[in-house]
Amino acid sequence: MAIWGSTRWNFTYAHLVLGITLLFTITEIHCKRIIPLRRGPVGEAIFDITKFGAKGNGIEDDTMAIMEGWQAACKSAAPARLVFPRKGQFVASEIVFQGPCTSHMTLDIQGTLLAYSDPSSYTGSAWIQIERVNGILITGGGTINGRGQEVWQYARGSDGSGALLPTSLVLQTVQNAQMNFLNFIDSMGFHTKVTDSNDITINNLRITAPADSPNTDGMHLSSSINVNITDSVIGTGDDCISVGHGTENILIARITCGPGHGLSVGSLGKRPNETNLRRITIINCTLIGTTNGARIKTYHDSPKILATGIYFQDLLMQRVKNPIVIDQHYNSKKTPKQSSVKLSDVHFRNIWGTTISPVPINLNCSSSFPCDKVELSNINLAPFGRVGPLTSTCSNAKFFVGGKVYPRAPAC
Repeated sequence: MAIWGSTRWNFTYAHLVLGITLLFTITEIHCKRIIPLRRGPVGEAIFDITKFGAKGNGIEDDTMAIMEGWQAACKSAAPARLVFPRKGQFVASEIVFQGPCTSHMTLDIQGTLLAYSDPSSYTGSAWIQIERVNGILITGGGTINGRGQEVWQYARGSDGSGALLPTSLVLQTVQNAQMNFLNFIDSMGFHTKVTDSNDITINNLRITAPADSPNTDGMHLSSSINVNITDSVIGTGDDCISVGHGTENILIARITCGPGHGLSVGSLGKRPNETNLRRITIINCTLIGTTNGARIKTYHDSPKILATGIYFQDLLMQRVKNPIVIDQHYNSKKTPKQSSVKLSDVHFRNIWGTTISPVPINLNCSSSFPCDKVELSNINLAPFGRVGPLTSTCSNAKFFVGGKVYPRAPAC
């Protein structure tokens, strides 16, 4: 009798647990399907894109399933996580993750996203665009593969011919965002771009493309405020990071850069509606085998804008061609009118290592708007390989020297 009573109690308890579980299961009717939503460890609603029809087999186009998953997650009353499962290879063409969303969003990219290889399937300048979202985390440890090697032959050249290929991931008009622990490889155009956004934290990325891949900047910033980019490894065919116009309060720290064109402020002044840039700090970075190190570049015949409060500090150069360069004649051979970008309060501090150029310091400023308040402090650059005696050059710049500078600071 005692055994029967215990069995009856267990049977009743099991039914009670089952009833409570069914009561609290959250479901959503979607295209005549019931999509079960799991709860994350902190109450997140979990949206798995395979539940919306994504195959993840590396062949079929999963764009619509990804978009449907985003739309459902974006409407969630609870914080939502859109999951790309770890073993999946999800092929997608142009994707727009558009807000505003009801609550905080997480893009959890555990698997691999593969770009659709037909350039005609992209109507804009981005493969994946996140726009008008306030509060998002993009993470997961997965890979975003632009498959650029299939389209680089069509890339726009320095003469303006060719196509402007899409950026792998663009944050457009985004606030309070974090992006970390992702791998970007072989973008068609830039790998990542942040524009018209604020309060963005980016760290622990690995961005990789061949040294000869065209216009594959690791990251480009424009018209954005309060952006921190740290603790990442970037090697591409263009700038590792480029900071464009309209940016303010930017921190770039602990970046390993190479191959590529270095860490750049600019280019500035190419378009007539550009705005001022200020308070840019690039600190504690290592550049390996890059064509440039700490670089500022502006175009001729530019709008009148001010770029000020720029700090390049604590940088290690290893076999870098042009470690310190201001180039206010960037890509402007056919335009005689000088740059109207005014560079002021620019600092090159604690920069050391090796160079493969006989002229590792080159300050080449605008004759119409000369650079001023330029600092060269504690510079120690040694030749690598068969490089002659090192010198430095200067045009149209007012600078001051602190500590030891080698090669000797130029006359200007």
